[in-house]
Amino acid sequence: MSSRPLIGVTGPDRGGLAAWMASWFAVRRAGGRAVRITPRRPRAELKLDGLIIGGGADVDPVLYGAHRHTLLEDYEAAEPRLGQRLLGLLVYPLLWALRRTLLTHAPEGDADRDHLEQALIRDALDRDLPLLGICRGMQLMNVVCGGSLHQGLEGFHEEHPQIRSVLPRKTVALAPDSVLRQILGCERCPVNALHDQGVDRLGEGLRVVAREANGVIQAVEHTERRYAIGVQWHPEYLPQKRSQQALFRALVDAAHQKCEV
Repeated sequence: MSSRPLIGVTGPDRGGLAAWMASWFAVRRAGGRAVRITPRRPRAELKLDGLIIGGGADVDPVLYGAHRHTLLEDYEAAEPRLGQRLLGLLVYPLLWALRRTLLTHAPEGDADRDHLEQALIRDALDRDLPLLGICRGMQLMNVVCGGSLHQGLEGFHEEHPQIRSVLPRKTVALAPDSVLRQILGCERCPVNALHDQGVDRLGEGLRVVAREANGVIQAVEHTERRYAIGVQWHPEYLPQKRSQQALFRALVDAAHQKCEV
């Protein structure tokens, strides 16, 4: 390549340093230049060649016409038996305090980031700018396209326990005729999992291209764009996996082709 395409990587104003550094490294390895974009530093003056919408705070449910579930409501939905509900009532205050203390972003969301990233996603789709949504980024892509989200995935995990790990401990099945499967080069792929939410109603123009065994949607792609893919997992945290690095390489390649048009 004669020059390295410029890839914007979104994140929060506070925290998110590990995700930014991992994404920077992945983009650099793939032949691109990464620039960090946050609500306080939107970098509107830059001419981006590609865009990564990163992970982080939950998407505001108001954006898809829902009210925010409390942690207690999530317990009651997932644990319907009386004894388990009583246990949830006891555990709820402790979990609430831990989330407030340990999370690098506000558990109630990040309105400024929602606003910024919605605009970036719309602009990317309008201009056919290569776009990769990671975890929250995939969820927000779906919302921008008119879809909705499950605010809690507890009900999906009765037979397949919820796994939260930066290591590739889940396996997803890829749609046979998808761009994603072509990029990853496999029918089934081990991935990590750091999410609590997921896609519910699918947005317009999107198709499901990966699921886990319990049916949770793990990846989507836009049917009318050259490269607009969302994955529920965090490929930036799997630098040892060639298949995951291929996601960034495909993004940078698409961005390079965009530069030449």
